[in-house]
Amino acid sequence: MKSNKLFIYQLLPRLFGNTSDRNKFNGTIEENGCGKFNDISLKVLKELKKSGYTHVWYIGILAHASTTDYTTYGIPKEYPEIIKGKAGSPYAVRDYYDVDPDLAVDVNNRMEEFEDLIARTHKVGLKVIIDNIPNHLARNYKSVAKPRNVKDFGETDNISLAFSAQNNFYYLPNQSLDLQFVVDNPNRIDCKEFPAKVTGNDSFTNQPSRYDWYETVKLNYGVDYLNGKLNHFDPIPNTWLKMRDILLFWANKKVDGFRCDMAEMVPIEFWRWAIKEVKAQFSDIIFVAEIYSPTIYRDFLADNTFDYLYDKVGLYDMLRDVACGYKPSSDITFALNAVGDIQDKMLNFLENHDEQRLASDYFLGCGERAKAAMIVTACVGKNPVMVYAGQEFGERGMDTEGFSGQDGRTTIFDYWSVDTLRKWNDNGKWDSKLLTKNEQILQQFYQKLITLCNDEKAISNGSFYDLMPANYENPAFDSTRQFAFLRSNKKELLLIIVNFDNVERKINVHIPQHAFDFLGFENMNSGKLTPLLEKKTKEVAFSKENLTVTIGGNDGEVYRVCLRK
Repeated sequence: MKSNKLFIYQLLPRLFGNTSDRNKFNGTIEENGCGKFNDISLKVLKELKKSGYTHVWYIGILAHASTTDYTTYGIPKEYPEIIKGKAGSPYAVRDYYDVDPDLAVDVNNRMEEFEDLIARTHKVGLKVIIDNIPNHLARNYKSVAKPRNVKDFGETDNISLAFSAQNNFYYLPNQSLDLQFVVDNPNRIDCKEFPAKVTGNDSFTNQPSRYDWYETVKLNYGVDYLNGKLNHFDPIPNTWLKMRDILLFWANKKVDGFRCDMAEMVPIEFWRWAIKEVKAQFSDIIFVAEIYSPTIYRDFLADNTFDYLYDKVGLYDMLRDVACGYKPSSDITFALNAVGDIQDKMLNFLENHDEQRLASDYFLGCGERAKAAMIVTACVGKNPVMVYAGQEFGERGMDTEGFSGQDGRTTIFDYWSVDTLRKWNDNGKWDSKLLTKNEQILQQFYQKLITLCNDEKAISNGSFYDLMPANYENPAFDSTRQFAFLRSNKKELLLIIVNFDNVERKINVHIPQHAFDFLGFENMNSGKLTPLLEKKTKEVAFSKENLTVTIGGNDGEVYRVCLRK
């Protein structure tokens, strides 16, 4: 059976291909450079394919507000006071029908360069995911690339009404936008907005704060928030039609999937309608929801709406706490049980553009300490797994770039380059020769783990059995710092053990009779364990009474279990 487990590599082209190491604080594109579509070559895409990935999630593709002047190309001038950083937020879209000019070698041919990137990605056997950002758009949105028959957002709005189901925006009648709490010099505000529009994070005020998404405006899907969140979905709101057409536009560009930003801030009724409309024409396209409210997970999956959901507040948060020593490893069971019936639909990750880097001083301090958590992330289910560019090298994210201060994250707002990605790039050779020895070893770990998950059908298509309940009272198993489980497809049986302790431990694991019965194996009295990650390690013989292995600190192993009567 072919593996159906997705491994997604997330990258921001602006950072990914940038080889300039100047990295001036708050620098312009001319000073710090910028990665391009063309930098993502066949060579590096082949490397990603060889490393076991199935999809690439390209973020920052859609044209978004920035301080760089592209007026000579017919692109409207921006207002710096409502832009976060020199490069701007990829999630403040200024044209849904255009790609970001920063990423093009020839700005006039920017769409063709992106289409070529899609073709290169497909050529090596990878699929393409891009962002859909449905909840909000840039404060100064104006499409210059829309098809002739398309009207801009807000073009036909009745701006005298605070709410109308056929308006694209929410308005604050008789109030002007007041940015004095946002900008450093309120006497130099060129952006004028009357009446003020509601800010993207549902901030119904004309005075957004620094902590609001002040660079964006909220899109109106027919929900009257100020009158009890009443829904007005008949007739179909104009915003629904516009966003459906945008999804179809990119699907026609041969995009294979959408990661839908803050999907839960858009009414589920829209998603049920729009995704069905898109899949009627593109049946294989996938939709991934960024969502943080577990109480509505199943609603967003019901009726074949979303294909996958973020598992941030569940497994990610739990593994972070366990890896940092804040919670016992036994609590991982609770996180998994909470989504047990929908585990196959949860997208697992340890890093993305919103989260702190594993190797940052604010998280684990080095990438090697995340190996145990990464093994759990990759191996617990058939569901998709995502890796953020640089994670596989232990990128620290400890730069102070500009708008993005030193917070353990890699900036998405500034023109910058990433140390480990520059070294991997090596002037387009992508040969890893400039990486340190430790970075190369960590890269090899990720490659081995991901390809193992692809190769072993017990992981990609098998069942899961949690061994923690059977070992709570096992004195030779520390249920506060170790975690163990089985994966099986009834032909192969794999035992996965991880050690969240900082030092090497001898770990004894009890496998109960119920596990063999559940997974379809006869209970055997003895056998051997063959390590699959560190293949140079010796096989381990075991008996029913004694299954003991040695696992390094912050590490783990996947064992093939060979049973004998």
